[in-house]
Amino acid sequence: MTYMVTCVAMSTPASRGRTATVADWLAQPDGARAELIDGELIEKAAPTFEHGLAQGHTVGTLGGAFNRRVGGPGGPGGWWLATEVDILLDGRGYRPDVAGWRRDRLPAPPKERPVTIRPDWLCEIVSESNRAVDTVTKLRRYHQAGVPHYWILDQMDRTLTVYRHTSEGYLVALRAEATERVRAEPFDAIELLVAVLLGDDPEDPT
Repeated sequence: MTYMVTCVAMSTPASRGRTATVADWLAQPDGARAELIDGELIEKAAPTFEHGLAQGHTVGTLGGAFNRRVGGPGGPGGWWLATEVDILLDGRGYRPDVAGWRRDRLPAPPKERPVTIRPDWLCEIVSESNRAVDTVTKLRRYHQAGVPHYWILDQMDRTLTVYRHTSEGYLVALRAEATERVRAEPFDAIELLVAVLLGDDPEDPT
């Protein structure tokens, strides 16, 4: 079953008294994990071990089949996948947990920071302290920026939610529990076990 999430415009930075700029964001120390959203520098939650497992498993599971040139026996290929990359979209600075670009749009990996080419897919692993940012604020802003697909991996709810961009808002193309095997856009060429994406042991996911 699919349903629509309408992305309502939020208040402007001026109306909320936010003044941080892109220059402020880029001037943060190397170890900072800040994002610039609507004129506010927002610190990403410090990654837990469980978060790291989910991030690593997601890249590992998708990477073998997709993070490569098109063709060959390993899978369809055709993507660049990267973690914790600074991305500038509509004057806002993000550092998503995982990001992906189709190679037919981005023939070579970008060398600049921040990356200014819109990703084709973004994935956030929800942290309790940043839940509203990932599930509300970023949902709206990623849609506004035209990101075609947005995944939310929720380790508390043990779910994967896949959003597909439409002109009216993000359509929930898939919502699956940990025990399910799914074909999730835009990587539906292969079957995925949600539990593994959430960080469970691939040999014995529960």
